[in-house]
Amino acid sequence: MTRPTTGPNTLAMMTRCKRGQNQSGAALLVAMLTVALVATLASAALWQQWRQVEIESAERGRSQTAWMMTGALDWSRLILREDAISAQGAGVDHLGEPWALPVQESKLSSFLSQDQQWREDDVEVFLSGRITDAQSRMNLTNLLEDGKPSPLALAQLAALFDRLQLPASELQKLVEAWLATKPQTPLVRPSASGLAKAPLVPQQTAQLRWMGLSAATLLALQEHITVLPEPTPINLNTASAEVLSASLVGFDLSSARQAVALRARGHWASLNAAREALGPAGLQLNDKQHSVQSRYFEVLGRMRIDNVVQQELALVRREGNQVRMLWRVKSPQQSHSAPLQ
Repeated sequence: MTRPTTGPNTLAMMTRCKRGQNQSGAALLVAMLTVALVATLASAALWQQWRQVEIESAERGRSQTAWMMTGALDWSRLILREDAISAQGAGVDHLGEPWALPVQESKLSSFLSQDQQWREDDVEVFLSGRITDAQSRMNLTNLLEDGKPSPLALAQLAALFDRLQLPASELQKLVEAWLATKPQTPLVRPSASGLAKAPLVPQQTAQLRWMGLSAATLLALQEHITVLPEPTPINLNTASAEVLSASLVGFDLSSARQAVALRARGHWASLNAAREALGPAGLQLNDKQHSVQSRYFEVLGRMRIDNVVQQELALVRREGNQVRMLWRVKSPQQSHSAPLQ
C-alpha cells in the first residue's frame, strides 16, 4: 500500500485554511465584543436617563409638597386672624372655637374650586392638620424671672413631674441645664475672658433631649410643656388637667379633671369666672400666671402623596390681627401610617 504524497500545493492549501479559520474566529470575537460594548453603553445611557427622570420627579414632588404645605400653614394663620377679628381684641380662646377643630385626612381635590378640575391621572394628595394652643402648656421660659430662678415656676414644674409620675432626677437635670443657659444665673461660671459659656438654648420641645431628658420622659411631657420666646400665662380654657393641677398649689389631679369636665360644658369667659368654678384653689389665680386668652399657637400639618408622608410643625404668634410665623420645622419623610388624630 502506497502512502499519499504531500506536495507543496497541499501544504499551501492547509496553511490558507488554518489562516482563514483564525481570521473568522477573530472577526467573530470582535463582533461579540462590539455587541457587548454597545449593549453596555445603551444600558448606561438608559440608566442615566431613568435616574435623571427620577431626580426630576422627586424634585418636582418635593417642590409641590413644600408649596402645598406652605398654603396649608397660611390657611391656619388666616383662621387665627379671622378669630382675632371676630373677637375684636376682647375675645376668649377656648377649645370650642373653629381653630381648635382638627382637620381629618381629606383629599386635597375637595378643597379646589369648580374651575380647577382634578384629572383622573393626577396623584391624589391627602391633607390633615391641627392647631394647638401653645399657652395651654407650662412654659419653661417662666423658670426665670428678672434673670433669677422663679420659685413658683420651679414648684409648678415639680408638681407636673409628680402628676405624671416622672423621675425627680431628670427634673433636676432639666432645671440645672435650663438655668445654665442664662448667663444671669449664678449657676453659670464665667470663663477666663469674663464671658459666660452658656449652653445652646432649645427653641422647641423636642430639643429638650439636650438637657438630660430621656425619650420616655420627653414623650410624656410633650403635651404639657412648651418653649416660647417669652414668659407667658397658662390659658385656663385650654390647659390639660395635669397642667391645671400643677399650676395651683393644693389642687389635686382628680379635682382638676372635674374642672376640665365642667369647662367642656361652657368655657370660662374671665378669670373671675374661673375663680368661681375652681373653688378655694381659684383664689390663687392672677393675671401674671393665668389667663383666658392666648397669643402663641402651634400648627401641625400633614400631607400624604401615595405612600409618602410629609409633616411640618410651626409656631406662630398672634398680635392683634397679625399672625406671624416664628419657626417652621419639617420632619423626615415617613411611609404611610394612620391619619392624624
